[in-house]
Amino acid sequence: MWMNFGIKDLIDVLLVAFFLYQTYKLMKSSGTLGIFSGVVSFVVVWILMSQILEMRLMGAILDKFISVGFVVLIVLFQDEIRRFLLALGSHKGWKFLAKLFSTREDAGEKEGKYIAPVVLSCMNMARKKTGALIVVERDMDLALYEHTGEMFNADVNARLIENIFFKNSPLHDGAMIISDNKIRAAGCILPVAQNANIPKELGLRHRSGLGMSMETDAMVIIVSEERGRISVAHLGNLCVNVSAEELQQILSGEREVTNFC
Repeated sequence: MWMNFGIKDLIDVLLVAFFLYQTYKLMKSSGTLGIFSGVVSFVVVWILMSQILEMRLMGAILDKFISVGFVVLIVLFQDEIRRFLLALGSHKGWKFLAKLFSTREDAGEKEGKYIAPVVLSCMNMARKKTGALIVVERDMDLALYEHTGEMFNADVNARLIENIFFKNSPLHDGAMIISDNKIRAAGCILPVAQNANIPKELGLRHRSGLGMSMETDAMVIIVSEERGRISVAHLGNLCVNVSAEELQQILSGEREVTNFC
């Protein structure tokens, strides 16, 4: 058997291992790791009963469950499948090609253009205890979430951000989405995280920001209305009580977001 094991088989094994690892990470971040473990255990029992021990009656019963297993998996993991398809159809590759055909100085200048006004506005809103929820698009397309609010096409400006989240503004309760140094939408509805490990003192804004970071690769900035603190959520992690310098480092990619850093 080992004589026929070649480079193609090695690549095949590595791809399967990578796929299982990514699936494990996805299930762990979404809180469905227990269900995934149960499905894997069921498949192992099915193989043991029908293929190895060759128990005909038990194997036939399990075969019936396996035959409809694909539909059951779609129902159980519909959110995870949707997230995977969103990542697969994102414009990450197009951004990479755009960076190749642009100079480093131009690319760096364009990418960091929104950081200063966002940091300034967040610090002002935190001082005034004005609640805010700002989503910064990364590689995954956020058009699906943009259409849940009011569409914009405005330059990122600190005063504009503060006016949108002003308490008497009709858009202050929703989220703002920033993409390609432009404010694309405001008043948007974000998915709410259902993770039981989230501290109870964190409100709906923090849960929405964390939920968005679990569904997409976006960077989400949350300004607390009660405490006047700034938090950042990214890839299922939430960093609370962030300073202006730390926020700038996170947005520029110099610092990673870890849980309750």
